[in-house]
Amino acid sequence: MDAITKPIIAITNFFWGWPILIVLMGGGILITIRTGFLQFRYLPFILKQTFGKMFNSGVGGEGTVSPFQAASAALASSIGAANIVVAPAIIFTAGPGAVFWMWVAGILGQATKFGEIVLGIKYREKNSDGEFVGGPSYTFKKGIGGTLGKIMGFLVSFFFMIEILPSITLQTISAAGPLEKLGLDRRIAAVIILILVVLVAYGGIKRIGQVTEKMVPLMAGLYIIFGIIIIIMHIGQLPHAIAVIFEGAFNPQSVAGGIGGATLAAAIKAGMARGCYSNEAGMGSAPYAHATAITDHPARQGMWGIFEVISDTIIVCSISVLVVLVTDNWHDEANRGIAVERAFNTAFGNIGTAVIAISLFLFVLSTIIVIVFYCEKQGEYLFGTAVGKIMRLIACGMVLLGGFVSFENAGVFLDFTLGLVVFVNMCGMVMLSGEVKEIAADFFNNPKFYPGAKK
Repeated sequence: MDAITKPIIAITNFFWGWPILIVLMGGGILITIRTGFLQFRYLPFILKQTFGKMFNSGVGGEGTVSPFQAASAALASSIGAANIVVAPAIIFTAGPGAVFWMWVAGILGQATKFGEIVLGIKYREKNSDGEFVGGPSYTFKKGIGGTLGKIMGFLVSFFFMIEILPSITLQTISAAGPLEKLGLDRRIAAVIILILVVLVAYGGIKRIGQVTEKMVPLMAGLYIIFGIIIIIMHIGQLPHAIAVIFEGAFNPQSVAGGIGGATLAAAIKAGMARGCYSNEAGMGSAPYAHATAITDHPARQGMWGIFEVISDTIIVCSISVLVVLVTDNWHDEANRGIAVERAFNTAFGNIGTAVIAISLFLFVLSTIIVIVFYCEKQGEYLFGTAVGKIMRLIACGMVLLGGFVSFENAGVFLDFTLGLVVFVNMCGMVMLSGEVKEIAADFFNNPKFYPGAKK
Protein backbone atom coordinates (compact mmCIF):
# COMPACT_ATOMS: atom_id res chain seq x y z
CA MET A 1 0.00 0.00 0.00
CA ASP A 2 2.87 2.37 0.81
CA ALA A 3 4.15 1.97 -2.74
CA ILE A 4 0.87 3.49 -3.94
CA THR A 5 0.24 6.06 -1.23
CA LYS A 6 3.72 7.56 -0.93
CA PRO A 7 3.89 8.88 -4.53
CA ILE A 8 0.32 10.18 -4.22
CA ILE A 9 1.16 11.90 -0.92
CA ALA A 10 4.22 13.52 -2.51
CA ILE A 11 2.22 14.72 -5.54
CA THR A 12 -0.65 15.91 -3.33
CA ASN A 13 1.63 17.84 -0.98
CA PHE A 14 3.24 19.55 -3.96
CA PHE A 15 -0.10 20.18 -5.66
CA TRP A 16 -1.66 21.68 -2.52
CA GLY A 17 1.39 23.91 -2.11
CA TRP A 18 2.06 26.77 -4.48
CA PRO A 19 0.36 25.39 -7.64
CA ILE A 20 -3.13 25.35 -6.11
CA LEU A 21 -2.54 28.52 -4.12
CA ILE A 22 -1.39 30.39 -7.21
CA VAL A 23 -4.56 29.53 -9.13
CA LEU A 24 -6.74 30.19 -6.08
CA MET A 25 -5.12 33.48 -5.11
CA GLY A 26 -4.43 34.53 -8.68
CA GLY A 27 -7.93 33.68 -9.82
CA GLY A 28 -9.51 35.35 -6.80
CA ILE A 29 -7.44 38.51 -7.30
CA LEU A 30 -8.23 38.60 -11.03
CA ILE A 31 -11.99 38.26 -10.49
CA THR A 32 -11.88 40.79 -7.65
CA ILE A 33 -10.17 43.35 -9.90
CA ARG A 34 -12.31 42.65 -12.95
CA THR A 35 -15.54 43.03 -10.95
CA GLY A 36 -14.38 46.31 -9.43
CA PHE A 37 -13.75 44.94 -5.92
CA LEU A 38 -17.46 44.23 -5.59
CA GLN A 39 -17.14 42.39 -2.25
CA PHE A 40 -15.87 45.67 -0.74
CA ARG A 41 -17.58 48.25 -2.91
CA TYR A 42 -21.11 46.88 -2.60
CA LEU A 43 -20.81 45.18 0.80
CA PRO A 44 -23.64 47.11 2.57
CA PHE A 45 -26.03 46.36 -0.31
CA ILE A 46 -24.93 42.70 -0.43
CA LEU A 47 -25.48 42.28 3.32
CA LYS A 48 -28.93 43.88 3.04
CA GLN A 49 -29.87 41.61 0.13
CA THR A 50 -28.66 38.42 1.84
CA PHE A 51 -28.51 38.54 5.65
CA GLY A 52 -31.37 41.04 5.53
CA LYS A 53 -33.56 38.81 3.35
CA MET A 54 -32.73 35.32 4.57
CA PHE A 55 -36.34 34.28 4.97
CA ASN A 56 -37.90 36.14 2.06
CA SER A 57 -39.34 34.04 -0.76
CA GLY A 58 -37.39 35.91 -3.44
CA VAL A 59 -37.93 38.47 -6.19
CA GLY A 60 -39.39 36.33 -8.94
CA GLY A 61 -37.91 34.75 -12.02
CA GLU A 62 -37.32 31.14 -13.04
CA GLY A 63 -36.04 28.42 -10.75
CA THR A 64 -36.98 25.57 -8.43
CA VAL A 65 -36.17 26.76 -4.88
CA SER A 66 -35.92 30.13 -3.14
CA PRO A 67 -32.61 32.05 -3.19
CA PHE A 68 -31.98 31.33 0.50
CA GLN A 69 -32.89 27.66 0.16
CA ALA A 70 -30.27 27.33 -2.58
CA ALA A 71 -27.74 29.23 -0.46
CA SER A 72 -28.52 27.20 2.67
CA ALA A 73 -28.02 23.96 0.71
CA ALA A 74 -24.62 25.16 -0.51
CA LEU A 75 -23.77 26.44 2.98
CA ALA A 76 -24.80 23.11 4.51
CA SER A 77 -22.10 21.51 2.38
CA SER A 78 -19.37 23.97 3.31
CA ILE A 79 -20.13 24.30 7.05
CA GLY A 80 -18.93 20.95 8.33
CA ALA A 81 -16.43 19.23 10.57
CA ALA A 82 -13.67 21.35 9.04
CA ASN A 83 -15.07 24.42 10.79
CA ILE A 84 -14.66 22.83 14.22
CA VAL A 85 -11.64 20.57 13.72
CA VAL A 86 -9.62 21.62 10.67
CA ALA A 87 -9.78 25.41 10.91
CA PRO A 88 -8.20 25.59 14.40
CA ALA A 89 -5.66 22.91 13.40
CA ILE A 90 -3.82 25.42 11.20
CA ILE A 91 -2.72 27.19 14.39
CA PHE A 92 -0.90 24.04 15.49
CA THR A 93 0.71 23.35 12.12
CA ALA A 94 1.67 26.85 11.00
CA GLY A 95 1.05 29.22 13.90
CA PRO A 96 -1.72 31.77 14.59
CA GLY A 97 -0.66 33.84 11.58
CA ALA A 98 -2.24 31.23 9.30
CA VAL A 99 -5.62 32.52 10.48
CA PHE A 100 -4.91 35.87 8.80
CA TRP A 101 -4.25 34.10 5.50
CA MET A 102 -7.42 32.07 5.96
CA TRP A 103 -9.26 35.40 6.16
CA VAL A 104 -7.49 36.57 3.00
CA ALA A 105 -8.64 33.36 1.30
CA GLY A 106 -12.15 34.16 2.50
CA ILE A 107 -12.06 37.70 1.10
CA LEU A 108 -10.74 36.60 -2.29
CA GLY A 109 -13.03 33.58 -2.22
CA GLN A 110 -16.06 35.86 -2.05
CA ALA A 111 -15.33 37.12 -5.57
CA THR A 112 -14.54 33.61 -6.79
CA LYS A 113 -17.76 32.13 -5.43
CA PHE A 114 -19.76 35.06 -6.82
CA GLY A 115 -18.26 34.29 -10.22
CA GLU A 116 -18.94 30.54 -9.97
CA ILE A 117 -22.59 31.14 -9.12
CA VAL A 118 -23.38 33.81 -11.72
CA LEU A 119 -21.91 31.61 -14.44
CA GLY A 120 -23.82 28.64 -13.06
CA ILE A 121 -27.07 30.60 -13.38
CA LYS A 122 -26.20 31.92 -16.83
CA TYR A 123 -25.44 28.51 -18.28
CA ARG A 124 -27.97 26.39 -16.38
CA GLU A 125 -30.45 24.25 -18.26
CA LYS A 126 -33.41 21.98 -17.62
CA ASN A 127 -32.96 18.22 -17.37
CA SER A 128 -35.35 15.53 -18.58
CA ASP A 129 -37.30 15.82 -15.32
CA GLY A 130 -37.89 19.53 -15.96
CA GLU A 131 -35.56 20.64 -13.14
CA PHE A 132 -32.91 23.32 -13.45
CA VAL A 133 -29.34 21.97 -13.36
CA GLY A 134 -26.02 23.74 -13.61
CA GLY A 135 -22.47 23.96 -12.29
CA PRO A 136 -18.94 24.25 -13.64
CA SER A 137 -19.39 21.21 -15.89
CA TYR A 138 -22.26 22.94 -17.72
CA THR A 139 -20.50 26.31 -17.54
CA PHE A 140 -17.31 25.09 -19.21
CA LYS A 141 -19.12 23.00 -21.84
CA LYS A 142 -21.26 25.94 -22.94
CA GLY A 143 -19.19 28.97 -21.84
CA ILE A 144 -15.75 27.90 -23.06
CA GLY A 145 -17.27 25.72 -25.75
CA GLY A 146 -15.65 23.47 -28.30
CA THR A 147 -13.59 20.41 -27.51
CA LEU A 148 -11.70 22.16 -24.69
CA GLY A 149 -14.92 23.17 -22.94
CA LYS A 150 -16.30 19.63 -23.16
CA ILE A 151 -13.06 18.13 -21.83
CA MET A 152 -12.90 20.59 -18.92
CA GLY A 153 -16.58 20.02 -18.13
CA PHE A 154 -16.07 16.25 -18.12
CA LEU A 155 -12.93 16.40 -15.98
CA VAL A 156 -14.28 18.74 -13.32
CA SER A 157 -17.42 16.61 -12.97
CA PHE A 158 -15.63 13.25 -13.04
CA PHE A 159 -12.96 14.27 -10.49
CA PHE A 160 -15.63 15.77 -8.22
CA MET A 161 -17.73 12.58 -8.32
CA ILE A 162 -14.68 10.44 -7.53
CA GLU A 163 -13.85 12.74 -4.60
CA ILE A 164 -17.39 12.80 -3.21
CA LEU A 165 -17.97 9.04 -2.86
CA PRO A 166 -15.25 8.23 -0.27
CA SER A 167 -15.84 11.65 1.29
CA ILE A 168 -19.41 10.59 2.14
CA THR A 169 -18.06 7.59 4.06
CA LEU A 170 -15.52 9.70 5.93
CA GLN A 171 -18.18 12.28 6.76
CA THR A 172 -20.40 9.48 8.06
CA ILE A 173 -17.63 8.26 10.33
CA SER A 174 -17.28 11.82 11.67
CA ALA A 175 -21.04 12.15 12.18
CA ALA A 176 -21.19 8.81 13.98
CA GLY A 177 -18.58 10.00 16.49
CA PRO A 178 -20.98 12.11 18.60
CA LEU A 179 -23.57 9.31 18.55
CA GLU A 180 -20.94 6.82 19.73
CA LYS A 181 -20.28 9.08 22.71
CA LEU A 182 -23.94 8.57 23.61
CA GLY A 183 -23.35 4.82 23.67
CA LEU A 184 -24.57 3.92 20.18
CA ASP A 185 -22.64 1.36 18.17
CA ARG A 186 -21.09 2.91 15.03
CA ARG A 187 -23.02 0.53 12.77
CA ILE A 188 -26.32 1.54 14.36
CA ALA A 189 -25.27 5.19 14.14
CA ALA A 190 -24.55 4.75 10.41
CA VAL A 191 -28.02 3.25 9.87
CA ILE A 192 -29.64 6.20 11.68
CA ILE A 193 -27.64 8.66 9.57
CA LEU A 194 -28.57 6.76 6.40
CA ILE A 195 -32.29 6.94 7.23
CA LEU A 196 -32.07 10.70 7.85
CA VAL A 197 -30.11 11.25 4.63
CA VAL A 198 -32.50 9.17 2.52
CA LEU A 199 -35.57 10.93 3.94
CA VAL A 200 -34.15 14.27 2.80
CA ALA A 201 -32.06 13.45 -0.28
CA TYR A 202 -34.81 11.44 -1.98
CA GLY A 203 -37.07 14.46 -1.82
CA GLY A 204 -34.81 16.22 -4.32
CA ILE A 205 -33.53 19.77 -4.15
CA LYS A 206 -36.91 21.10 -2.96
CA ARG A 207 -36.86 19.00 0.20
CA ILE A 208 -33.13 19.56 0.68
CA GLY A 209 -33.74 23.31 0.50
CA GLN A 210 -36.71 23.11 2.89
CA VAL A 211 -34.63 21.19 5.45
CA THR A 212 -31.38 23.13 5.15
CA GLU A 213 -33.05 26.55 5.35
CA LYS A 214 -34.15 25.60 8.88
CA MET A 215 -31.21 23.38 9.82
CA VAL A 216 -28.35 25.72 8.85
CA PRO A 217 -29.45 28.77 10.91
CA LEU A 218 -30.19 26.49 13.88
CA MET A 219 -26.90 24.61 13.89
CA ALA A 220 -24.75 27.63 13.05
CA GLY A 221 -26.63 29.82 15.53
CA LEU A 222 -26.13 27.33 18.38
CA TYR A 223 -22.40 27.11 17.76
CA ILE A 224 -21.91 30.85 17.23
CA ILE A 225 -23.83 31.86 20.37
CA PHE A 226 -21.86 29.55 22.65
CA GLY A 227 -18.61 30.54 20.94
CA ILE A 228 -19.29 34.25 21.44
CA ILE A 229 -20.08 33.63 25.10
CA ILE A 230 -16.67 31.96 25.54
CA ILE A 231 -14.94 34.90 23.83
CA ILE A 232 -16.81 37.35 26.09
CA MET A 233 -15.83 35.30 29.15
CA HIS A 234 -12.18 35.73 28.07
CA ILE A 235 -12.56 39.22 26.62
CA GLY A 236 -9.33 40.34 28.28
CA GLN A 237 -7.42 37.86 26.11
CA LEU A 238 -9.07 38.92 22.84
CA PRO A 239 -6.68 41.81 22.02
CA HIS A 240 -3.72 39.46 22.52
CA ALA A 241 -5.36 36.80 20.32
CA ILE A 242 -5.89 39.33 17.52
CA ALA A 243 -2.34 40.62 17.94
CA VAL A 244 -0.72 37.19 17.60
CA ILE A 245 -2.78 36.53 14.46
CA PHE A 246 -1.60 39.69 12.73
CA GLU A 247 1.97 39.49 14.01
CA GLY A 248 2.19 35.82 13.14
CA ALA A 249 0.90 36.48 9.63
CA PHE A 250 4.16 38.18 8.69
CA ASN A 251 6.57 37.00 11.39
CA PRO A 252 5.37 33.51 12.41
CA GLN A 253 8.40 32.52 14.45
CA SER A 254 7.95 35.49 16.78
CA VAL A 255 4.70 34.11 18.22
CA ALA A 256 4.61 30.41 17.32
CA GLY A 257 6.88 29.18 20.07
CA GLY A 258 7.62 25.50 19.60
CA ILE A 259 5.62 25.07 16.40
CA GLY A 260 8.37 23.92 14.06
CA GLY A 261 6.49 24.46 10.81
CA ALA A 262 5.65 28.08 11.53
CA THR A 263 7.26 29.89 8.62
CA LEU A 264 5.74 32.59 6.46
CA ALA A 265 5.34 30.19 3.54
CA ALA A 266 3.73 27.58 5.79
CA ALA A 267 1.34 30.15 7.27
CA ILE A 268 0.23 31.35 3.82
CA LYS A 269 -0.19 27.83 2.40
CA ALA A 270 -2.00 26.47 5.47
CA GLY A 271 -4.33 29.44 5.78
CA MET A 272 -5.23 29.64 2.08
CA ALA A 273 -5.71 25.86 1.73
CA ARG A 274 -7.89 25.60 4.85
CA GLY A 275 -9.90 28.60 3.68
CA CYS A 276 -10.63 26.84 0.39
CA TYR A 277 -11.47 23.59 2.16
CA SER A 278 -13.84 25.37 4.48
CA ASN A 279 -15.81 27.75 2.26
CA GLU A 280 -15.42 25.70 -0.98
CA ALA A 281 -14.73 28.83 -3.06
CA GLY A 282 -12.73 27.57 -6.01
CA MET A 283 -14.13 24.03 -5.88
CA GLY A 284 -17.14 24.88 -8.03
CA SER A 285 -19.52 22.93 -5.78
CA ALA A 286 -21.94 25.73 -4.83
CA PRO A 287 -23.33 26.38 -8.36
CA TYR A 288 -24.86 22.89 -8.43
CA ALA A 289 -27.19 24.09 -5.66
CA HIS A 290 -27.53 27.70 -6.77
CA ALA A 291 -28.46 26.76 -10.34
CA THR A 292 -31.83 25.66 -8.96
CA ALA A 293 -32.62 29.07 -7.40
CA ILE A 294 -35.50 31.32 -8.39
CA THR A 295 -33.88 34.61 -9.38
CA ASP A 296 -34.34 37.53 -11.74
CA HIS A 297 -30.60 38.04 -12.39
CA PRO A 298 -27.49 35.87 -12.02
CA ALA A 299 -25.70 38.55 -9.98
CA ARG A 300 -28.50 38.68 -7.42
CA GLN A 301 -27.98 34.99 -6.69
CA GLY A 302 -24.21 35.47 -6.87
CA MET A 303 -24.41 37.72 -3.83
CA TRP A 304 -25.50 34.69 -1.82
CA GLY A 305 -22.09 33.20 -2.56
CA ILE A 306 -20.51 36.15 -0.77
CA PHE A 307 -22.99 35.56 2.08
CA GLU A 308 -21.82 31.93 2.29
CA VAL A 309 -18.12 32.76 2.54
CA ILE A 310 -18.76 35.44 5.17
CA SER A 311 -20.90 33.01 7.18
CA ASP A 312 -18.48 30.10 6.86
CA THR A 313 -14.98 31.54 7.02
CA ILE A 314 -15.32 35.04 8.45
CA ILE A 315 -17.83 34.09 11.15
CA VAL A 316 -17.90 30.36 11.99
CA CYS A 317 -14.20 29.57 11.39
CA SER A 318 -13.19 32.75 13.19
CA ILE A 319 -15.27 31.71 16.21
CA SER A 320 -13.43 28.37 16.24
CA VAL A 321 -9.93 29.81 16.12
CA LEU A 322 -10.67 32.62 18.56
CA VAL A 323 -12.08 30.33 21.26
CA VAL A 324 -8.91 28.25 21.00
CA LEU A 325 -6.66 31.33 21.20
CA VAL A 326 -8.46 33.21 24.01
CA THR A 327 -8.61 30.07 26.18
CA ASP A 328 -4.91 29.42 25.45
CA ASN A 329 -5.61 25.92 24.14
CA TRP A 330 -3.25 26.20 21.18
CA HIS A 331 -0.03 25.05 22.82
CA ASP A 332 -1.17 21.47 23.45
CA GLU A 333 -0.21 19.68 20.21
CA ALA A 334 -1.47 16.31 21.48
CA ASN A 335 -5.05 17.61 21.69
CA ARG A 336 -5.18 19.73 18.56
CA GLY A 337 -8.02 17.67 17.10
CA ILE A 338 -10.23 18.49 20.09
CA ALA A 339 -8.97 22.00 20.84
CA VAL A 340 -12.39 23.60 20.34
CA GLU A 341 -14.09 20.91 22.41
CA ARG A 342 -11.59 21.52 25.23
CA ALA A 343 -12.32 25.25 25.08
CA PHE A 344 -16.09 24.65 25.25
CA ASN A 345 -15.65 22.09 28.02
CA THR A 346 -13.47 24.48 30.03
CA ALA A 347 -16.17 27.15 29.83
CA PHE A 348 -19.35 25.08 30.18
CA GLY A 349 -18.30 21.65 31.43
CA ASN A 350 -20.42 18.79 30.12
CA ILE A 351 -22.83 21.25 28.50
CA GLY A 352 -19.97 22.51 26.34
CA THR A 353 -19.09 18.97 25.32
CA ALA A 354 -22.74 18.36 24.41
CA VAL A 355 -22.89 21.55 22.33
CA ILE A 356 -19.85 20.46 20.34
CA ALA A 357 -21.25 16.95 19.89
CA ILE A 358 -24.60 18.29 18.65
CA SER A 359 -22.95 20.91 16.42
CA LEU A 360 -20.52 18.42 14.92
CA PHE A 361 -23.30 15.92 14.23
CA LEU A 362 -25.55 18.51 12.58
CA PHE A 363 -22.68 20.10 10.64
CA VAL A 364 -21.62 16.76 9.19
CA LEU A 365 -25.15 15.43 8.63
CA SER A 366 -26.07 18.52 6.62
CA THR A 367 -22.89 18.13 4.57
CA ILE A 368 -23.68 14.49 3.77
CA ILE A 369 -27.22 15.34 2.65
CA VAL A 370 -25.99 17.95 0.19
CA ILE A 371 -22.99 16.10 -1.21
CA VAL A 372 -25.23 13.11 -1.96
CA PHE A 373 -27.18 15.56 -4.15
CA TYR A 374 -23.92 16.83 -5.67
CA CYS A 375 -22.88 13.25 -6.47
CA GLU A 376 -26.21 12.64 -8.20
CA LYS A 377 -25.71 15.77 -10.33
CA GLN A 378 -22.24 14.63 -11.44
CA GLY A 379 -23.59 11.27 -12.56
CA GLU A 380 -26.44 13.05 -14.32
CA TYR A 381 -24.10 15.37 -16.21
CA LEU A 382 -21.68 12.61 -17.20
CA PHE A 383 -24.11 9.82 -18.13
CA GLY A 384 -27.70 11.11 -17.98
CA THR A 385 -30.57 11.48 -15.53
CA ALA A 386 -31.06 7.74 -14.99
CA VAL A 387 -27.41 7.23 -14.03
CA GLY A 388 -27.64 10.28 -11.78
CA LYS A 389 -30.36 8.52 -9.78
CA ILE A 390 -28.21 5.39 -9.61
CA MET A 391 -25.33 7.52 -8.29
CA ARG A 392 -27.66 8.88 -5.60
CA LEU A 393 -28.33 5.27 -4.53
CA ILE A 394 -24.60 4.47 -4.54
CA ALA A 395 -23.88 7.64 -2.55
CA CYS A 396 -26.41 6.58 0.08
CA GLY A 397 -24.69 3.19 0.17
CA MET A 398 -21.43 4.98 0.96
CA VAL A 399 -23.19 6.36 4.07
CA LEU A 400 -23.92 2.84 5.28
CA LEU A 401 -20.33 1.82 4.54
CA GLY A 402 -19.22 4.35 7.17
CA GLY A 403 -20.47 2.01 9.87
CA PHE A 404 -18.24 -0.85 8.84
CA VAL A 405 -14.95 0.43 7.45
CA SER A 406 -12.04 2.65 8.46
CA PHE A 407 -10.50 4.71 5.65
CA GLU A 408 -7.03 5.22 7.09
CA ASN A 409 -5.53 6.51 3.85
CA ALA A 410 -8.67 7.99 2.29
CA GLY A 411 -7.61 11.54 3.12
CA VAL A 412 -4.68 11.19 0.74
CA PHE A 413 -6.90 10.27 -2.20
CA LEU A 414 -9.50 12.90 -1.29
CA ASP A 415 -6.89 15.66 -1.23
CA PHE A 416 -5.49 14.47 -4.54
CA THR A 417 -8.80 14.35 -6.41
CA LEU A 418 -10.03 17.56 -4.80
CA GLY A 419 -6.84 19.28 -5.92
CA LEU A 420 -7.60 18.24 -9.50
CA VAL A 421 -11.15 19.63 -9.17
CA VAL A 422 -9.90 22.98 -7.85
CA PHE A 423 -7.20 23.28 -10.49
CA VAL A 424 -9.51 22.59 -13.44
CA ASN A 425 -12.30 24.75 -12.01
CA MET A 426 -10.07 27.75 -11.33
CA CYS A 427 -8.47 27.55 -14.78
CA GLY A 428 -11.98 27.70 -16.24
CA MET A 429 -12.93 30.60 -13.96
CA VAL A 430 -9.91 32.59 -15.11
CA MET A 431 -10.84 31.94 -18.74
CA LEU A 432 -14.41 33.14 -18.12
CA SER A 433 -13.61 36.02 -15.74
CA GLY A 434 -14.54 38.52 -18.48
CA GLU A 435 -18.09 37.16 -18.48
CA VAL A 436 -18.25 37.50 -14.70
CA LYS A 437 -17.27 41.16 -15.13
CA GLU A 438 -20.03 41.69 -17.71
CA ILE A 439 -22.70 40.06 -15.53
CA ALA A 440 -21.69 42.13 -12.49
CA ALA A 441 -21.68 45.35 -14.53
CA ASP A 442 -25.08 44.54 -16.02
CA PHE A 443 -26.52 44.30 -12.50
CA PHE A 444 -24.76 47.06 -10.59
CA ASN A 445 -25.03 49.60 -13.44
CA ASN A 446 -28.78 49.08 -13.79
CA PRO A 447 -31.10 51.10 -11.46
CA LYS A 448 -33.72 48.38 -11.87
CA PHE A 449 -31.52 46.01 -9.87
CA TYR A 450 -29.18 48.28 -7.91
CA PRO A 451 -30.64 51.52 -6.51
CA GLY A 452 -27.23 53.16 -6.35
CA ALA A 453 -26.62 52.84 -10.09
CA LYS A 454 -26.30 56.08 -12.10
CA LYS A 455 -29.39 56.76 -14.18
